[in-house]
Amino acid sequence: MPIIQDKDAELDGVIQVAKLMCIAARTAPKARGIDNVVSCIVYGREDIEKMALEMERIGKELNWNFMIRDADSIRKAHAIVLIGLKNPIPTGLNCELCGFNCEEIKKIFKERKVFKAPYCAFQLLNLGIALGSAVKIASDLNVDNRIMVSIGIAAKRVGIIDADIVLGIPLASLGKNPFFDRKPLERR
Repeated sequence: MPIIQDKDAELDGVIQVAKLMCIAARTAPKARGIDNVVSCIVYGREDIEKMALEMERIGKELNWNFMIRDADSIRKAHAIVLIGLKNPIPTGLNCELCGFNCEEIKKIFKERKVFKAPYCAFQLLNLGIALGSAVKIASDLNVDNRIMVSIGIAAKRVGIIDADIVLGIPLASLGKNPFFDRKPLERR
Protein backbone atom coordinates (compact mmCIF):
# COMPACT_ATOMS: atom_id res chain seq x y z
CA MET A 1 0.00 0.00 0.00
CA PRO A 2 1.52 3.38 -1.02
CA ILE A 3 1.92 5.81 1.86
CA ILE A 4 2.50 9.55 1.66
CA GLN A 5 4.07 10.89 4.84
CA ASP A 6 2.79 14.12 6.33
CA LYS A 7 5.86 16.21 5.40
CA ASP A 8 5.61 15.17 1.74
CA ALA A 9 1.85 15.77 1.66
CA GLU A 10 2.29 19.19 3.27
CA LEU A 11 4.99 20.28 0.80
CA ASP A 12 2.94 19.06 -2.18
CA GLY A 13 -0.14 20.80 -0.77
CA VAL A 14 1.71 24.07 -0.27
CA ILE A 15 3.00 23.96 -3.87
CA GLN A 16 -0.55 23.36 -5.14
CA VAL A 17 -1.83 26.30 -3.07
CA ALA A 18 1.01 28.47 -4.44
CA LYS A 19 -0.12 27.65 -7.98
CA LEU A 20 -3.69 28.61 -7.13
CA MET A 21 -2.41 31.86 -5.62
CA CYS A 22 -0.69 32.73 -8.90
CA ILE A 23 -3.98 32.15 -10.73
CA ALA A 24 -5.81 34.37 -8.24
CA ALA A 25 -3.25 37.15 -8.71
CA ARG A 26 -3.48 36.89 -12.51
CA THR A 27 -7.28 37.00 -12.61
CA ALA A 28 -7.71 39.77 -10.01
CA PRO A 29 -9.50 42.88 -11.34
CA LYS A 30 -7.24 45.59 -12.75
CA ALA A 31 -7.80 49.30 -13.40
CA ARG A 32 -8.33 50.02 -17.11
CA GLY A 33 -7.63 46.33 -17.81
CA ILE A 34 -3.86 46.84 -17.73
CA ASP A 35 -2.60 43.30 -17.21
CA ASN A 36 0.96 43.66 -15.95
CA VAL A 37 0.85 41.44 -12.86
CA VAL A 38 3.58 38.80 -12.87
CA SER A 39 4.21 35.98 -10.42
CA CYS A 40 6.42 33.01 -9.74
CA ILE A 41 6.91 30.33 -7.11
CA VAL A 42 10.19 29.66 -5.31
CA TYR A 43 10.35 26.41 -3.38
CA GLY A 44 13.87 25.04 -3.41
CA ARG A 45 15.96 25.41 -0.26
CA GLU A 46 18.82 26.83 -2.33
CA ASP A 47 16.78 29.68 -3.87
CA ILE A 48 15.03 30.50 -0.60
CA GLU A 49 18.43 30.67 1.11
CA LYS A 50 19.75 32.90 -1.70
CA MET A 51 16.93 35.37 -1.00
CA ALA A 52 17.45 35.12 2.78
CA LEU A 53 21.16 35.93 2.42
CA GLU A 54 20.35 38.89 0.17
CA MET A 55 17.79 40.12 2.71
CA GLU A 56 20.48 40.02 5.39
CA ARG A 57 22.90 41.93 3.12
CA ILE A 58 20.28 44.61 2.41
CA GLY A 59 19.39 44.83 6.08
CA LYS A 60 22.99 45.53 7.01
CA GLU A 61 23.57 47.86 4.03
CA LEU A 62 20.51 50.04 4.68
CA ASN A 63 20.28 49.48 8.44
CA TRP A 64 16.87 47.85 8.02
CA ASN A 65 16.62 45.37 10.89
CA PHE A 66 13.30 44.06 9.64
CA MET A 67 15.09 42.56 6.61
CA ILE A 68 17.29 40.45 8.87
CA ARG A 69 14.32 39.33 10.97
CA ASP A 70 12.34 38.47 7.82
CA ALA A 71 15.28 36.48 6.41
CA ASP A 72 15.10 34.22 9.44
CA SER A 73 11.34 33.81 8.92
CA ILE A 74 11.54 32.77 5.27
CA ARG A 75 14.03 30.03 6.03
CA LYS A 76 11.05 28.23 7.59
CA ALA A 77 8.94 28.57 4.42
CA HIS A 78 8.04 25.59 2.26
CA ALA A 79 7.58 27.92 -0.71
CA ILE A 80 7.39 31.61 -1.56
CA VAL A 81 5.03 33.22 -4.06
CA LEU A 82 6.39 36.39 -5.66
CA ILE A 83 3.87 38.81 -7.12
CA GLY A 84 4.83 42.01 -8.86
CA LEU A 85 4.15 44.58 -11.51
CA LYS A 86 6.11 44.75 -14.73
CA ASN A 87 6.26 48.19 -16.32
CA PRO A 88 3.72 49.90 -14.02
CA ILE A 89 2.87 52.69 -16.44
CA PRO A 90 0.36 55.37 -15.40
CA THR A 91 -3.22 54.60 -16.35
CA GLY A 92 -3.68 57.93 -18.16
CA LEU A 93 -6.49 59.11 -15.90
CA ASN A 94 -4.52 62.12 -14.59
CA CYS A 95 -6.28 61.68 -11.24
CA GLU A 96 -3.23 62.93 -9.27
CA LEU A 97 -3.95 60.37 -6.54
CA CYS A 98 -0.20 59.64 -6.44
CA GLY A 99 0.62 63.35 -6.13
CA PHE A 100 1.43 63.86 -9.81
CA ASN A 101 -0.35 63.76 -13.15
CA CYS A 102 0.44 60.92 -15.54
CA GLU A 103 2.77 62.97 -17.74
CA GLU A 104 4.77 64.13 -14.69
CA ILE A 105 5.19 60.51 -13.56
CA LYS A 106 6.56 59.55 -16.98
CA LYS A 107 9.07 62.43 -16.84
CA ILE A 108 10.34 61.89 -13.28
CA PHE A 109 10.05 58.08 -13.06
CA LYS A 110 13.56 57.15 -11.96
CA GLU A 111 15.63 54.70 -9.98
CA ARG A 112 15.70 55.34 -6.24
CA LYS A 113 17.50 53.50 -3.45
CA VAL A 114 15.33 50.40 -3.75
CA PHE A 115 12.47 51.05 -6.20
CA LYS A 116 11.77 53.22 -9.20
CA ALA A 117 9.31 55.95 -8.32
CA PRO A 118 6.84 57.56 -8.30
CA TYR A 119 4.22 54.92 -9.14
CA CYS A 120 0.68 55.35 -10.40
CA ALA A 121 -1.69 54.84 -7.45
CA PHE A 122 -3.99 52.72 -9.60
CA GLN A 123 -1.11 50.40 -10.47
CA LEU A 124 -0.30 50.02 -6.77
CA LEU A 125 -3.98 49.32 -6.08
CA ASN A 126 -3.89 46.64 -8.79
CA LEU A 127 -0.92 45.02 -7.06
CA GLY A 128 -2.70 45.21 -3.72
CA ILE A 129 -5.82 43.55 -5.12
CA ALA A 130 -3.71 40.79 -6.71
CA LEU A 131 -1.90 40.22 -3.41
CA GLY A 132 -5.17 40.17 -1.48
CA SER A 133 -6.66 37.66 -3.91
CA ALA A 134 -3.61 35.43 -3.54
CA VAL A 135 -3.44 35.44 0.27
CA LYS A 136 -7.17 34.80 0.47
CA ILE A 137 -6.56 31.50 -1.32
CA ALA A 138 -3.78 30.58 1.10
CA SER A 139 -5.87 31.57 4.09
CA ASP A 140 -8.95 29.69 2.87
CA LEU A 141 -6.79 26.57 2.45
CA ASN A 142 -5.13 26.94 5.90
CA VAL A 143 -1.61 27.64 4.66
CA ASP A 144 0.43 30.00 6.85
CA ASN A 145 1.36 33.15 4.93
CA ARG A 146 2.22 36.83 5.21
CA ILE A 147 2.85 39.54 2.62
CA MET A 148 6.42 40.86 2.90
CA VAL A 149 7.99 43.70 0.93
CA SER A 150 11.42 42.54 2.16
CA ILE A 151 11.24 39.32 0.14
CA GLY A 152 10.36 41.23 -3.03
CA ILE A 153 13.31 43.56 -2.67
CA ALA A 154 15.71 40.62 -2.34
CA ALA A 155 14.07 38.60 -5.12
CA LYS A 156 14.49 41.55 -7.50
CA ARG A 157 18.12 42.02 -6.53
CA VAL A 158 19.07 38.38 -7.08
CA GLY A 159 17.15 38.27 -10.38
CA ILE A 160 14.51 35.68 -9.50
CA ILE A 161 11.66 37.72 -10.99
CA ASP A 162 11.60 40.41 -13.65
CA ALA A 163 9.29 43.11 -12.27
CA ASP A 164 9.53 46.72 -11.14
CA ILE A 165 7.69 46.26 -7.84
CA VAL A 166 7.64 42.87 -6.11
CA LEU A 167 6.27 41.55 -2.84
CA GLY A 168 6.72 38.06 -1.51
CA ILE A 169 4.38 35.72 0.30
CA PRO A 170 6.13 32.96 2.24
CA LEU A 171 4.04 29.82 2.72
CA ALA A 172 4.31 27.08 5.30
CA SER A 173 2.35 24.25 6.83
CA LEU A 174 3.63 24.19 10.39
CA GLY A 175 2.18 23.95 13.89
CA LYS A 176 2.65 27.70 14.35
CA ASN A 177 2.81 30.49 11.75
CA PRO A 178 6.53 31.43 11.58
CA PHE A 179 5.77 34.64 9.69
CA PHE A 180 3.75 36.20 12.52
CA ASP A 181 5.03 34.40 15.62
CA ARG A 182 8.53 35.86 15.66
CA LYS A 183 10.86 37.94 17.78
CA PRO A 184 10.14 41.67 17.92
CA LEU A 185 12.64 44.02 16.31
CA GLU A 186 15.30 45.50 18.53
CA ARG A 187 14.79 49.24 18.86
CA ARG A 188 17.68 51.63 18.24
